Parts: sequence; C-alpha cells; structure tokens
Amino acid sequence: MSELPRFTPPSGADARALRSVLAEWYAESARDLPWRRTRDAYAIWISEAMLQQTRVEVVVDYWTRFLEQFPDVRTLAEADEERVLEAWSGLGYYRRARSLQAAARVMVAEFGGEFPRSREAALSLPGVGPYTAGAVLSIAYDLPVALVDGNVERVLSRVFGVDGTKGSPELLRCMWSAAEFLVERGTAKSDLVAPSVWSQALMELGALVCTPRAPKCAACPVRGHCAAFATDRAEELPRPKKRREPVDVALEVYVVREGDAVLLVRRPSTGRMARMWEFPTVEASDTGLFPTELPDWIGPRLEPGHELFEFGHGITHHRIRARVRAARAPRFRWFDDPEVGRVVVTLEDARRLALTGMARKVLDRLDSGADSLFA
Repeated sequence: MSELPRFTPPSGADARALRSVLAEWYAESARDLPWRRTRDAYAIWISEAMLQQTRVEVVVDYWTRFLEQFPDVRTLAEADEERVLEAWSGLGYYRRARSLQAAARVMVAEFGGEFPRSREAALSLPGVGPYTAGAVLSIAYDLPVALVDGNVERVLSRVFGVDGTKGSPELLRCMWSAAEFLVERGTAKSDLVAPSVWSQALMELGALVCTPRAPKCAACPVRGHCAAFATDRAEELPRPKKRREPVDVALEVYVVREGDAVLLVRRPSTGRMARMWEFPTVEASDTGLFPTELPDWIGPRLEPGHELFEFGHGITHHRIRARVRAARAPRFRWFDDPEVGRVVVTLEDARRLALTGMARKVLDRLDSGADSLFA
C-alpha cells in the first residue's frame, strides 16, 4: 500500500443523515447493558476499563460485583490493593485494576472525588487514554468528545472507504480525524444527536453488525452511506495487521494438597501478574513469563509426584502448555504465611483471592473431578 490512509470529510448534509440514521437504529437495537442505565461517570469508567480485552457477557457480572464492593471513587481509592485485585481476578490484564485504583486516588486528591470533565484532565489520570477519556466524557457528561476503539476504527474505515492497516498509527490518526469531524457541536440541542448516543451507537454498530469477519451489510442501517459496501470491500477493510508468531511455553504446575487445603504462592511484586496468587509453577522454556525455579523457601521442600492433567492457556502471544502434577511438601501447614507470599487455603477460599487465570483453570479442574487423580 503506497498511499497513506486519507479521510475525505462528507458534506454537512451527508454527515447529518449518517448521524440520524445510526441514532435511530441504536434507539431500536441497542443491547440492554447495566452500565447503559446510568449516567454516573464512575460506573461508566469502570465498565470501559473492564470491557478492554474482555467480552461483554463476562463483564456484566464482574461490573455488578465490583460496584457493590467499591460503589464510588473514594471507596476504590481507600481500598486495599489486595481487595481490588481479588474483585478483578478472572478478568486478566491486572494492570488495568491497579491503574483504576491509582486514578481513583488522583481523582480524590485533585478532582474532588469525581471523574474530571475535561479531556486534558482525564488524560492526566493513570491508565486513561484518548479512547477512555472520550467514552466517559461523551457518555456520562454528554460532552462533544470523540472516541476511537477497535469497533469505531473498523466502522469508520468502511463507511469512508479508508484503506489502512488495523491499529496502525497512520490509520488511527485518520480515523480520529473522522471521529472528531462527526461529533456534533452546537447549541440547538433538539437538532443534534447527543454525544452519549452517538458514541455508543458507533461502538454498538461495530459490535453487532459491522463485525471484523462476515459483516452483516444487508442489515446495516448505514449501508447507504458506506463506501466499502458500495465497492464490495467491507470484508477487506481495515486490512489485518501482521500477527506476531506465537511463543511456545512449557510449564509445570504443582498442586500441594491435604484434604481440601492447597498451597498457593504469590508472584513477584514486579512483572506480569505482579502479586497475584498461583500454584507453585516453573517454566521449562525460558521466556521470562514465569520463574524458572521455585523460591528457596519452597523449592528444596517440594517433592513433585505423578501427573494429574494438562491444559492449554494463552497470555498475549504466548501459547502455554501446562502439565499439572501432584506434589508433597513436608510440614505442609508450616507454609501458611501470607507475609512472605504463601498461603494454605481451602479450594473455596482460594477463589476469593486475586488469582492468575491459570490458577483459576487448575481450580476448575480440581472442582470438576480431578480429586480422583490424587487417589
């Protein structure tokens, strides 16, 4: 592709028609999601953080439980990090949870315990980028602030026939220009599509109709305005980015168990999944994802036993194959010392901890009948 992506603004009449038809479709077709029943900026901000890299159906229950535990900015800011991570456990990408709490503390210290109402101030918060700022400001406060996420990038690339590589800086710059152009600004509110409606309608169209593969063009409300539909290029745009080659990782996971109690250890305070709880784990291939050897306080005392089961897991571009083995540790109960990063807990209590995704998979197998493998 020799030319840079280019956005050609539509006429004012075409832009108004596009906004109108999409807003009408959204009013009739939008999913009933709990964060759409509120204009509370805090609740909307939490939903946007959770929805990054996570399916909507998974987020619904997490969002509800999270708000029950941390109903406002101050509650989140003052909570122990461990409680926040426990509430987030299972969503993955735990840096999001830490950034949420860090941003909440900034809001309390500098913005009166509220999500700020300007884009510049919002972007000063830890973990808040242009998309999140645009989403919260437009949806919660009805401010004319644009947003571009993967869905919006795809929709606008197709509508305006912009040829570019998904997620590339060149295409993103172009799509931000388009998004900024389409946000309505003015004082005649009755004649405008509200920013809160427009932002959500764009994202909803990308999620339900203008999908990455097999877009439902025949059912699309804006197909009459879509350059890609007119030229039969909807499935081509935007062009897929080159995928990184997967890195294969082999792990051994040790389940030290007595009755209903198991041993869990805490990951280091830096790096991936920092301070999350997991079963003792070692890495056969040295990729830096997991410790290559167990800490001194457990390594010499652990006696690996027979294999229980294997499972697969994915972290970013790493393709993990984990072999889970039973293990013994003399003076098993002696290991229970949270201060140094190890606990002996029941399977039920383990689920209340801030667990890695792999640890949850192991617990699921133990709960679903792997008990017999210990016999």
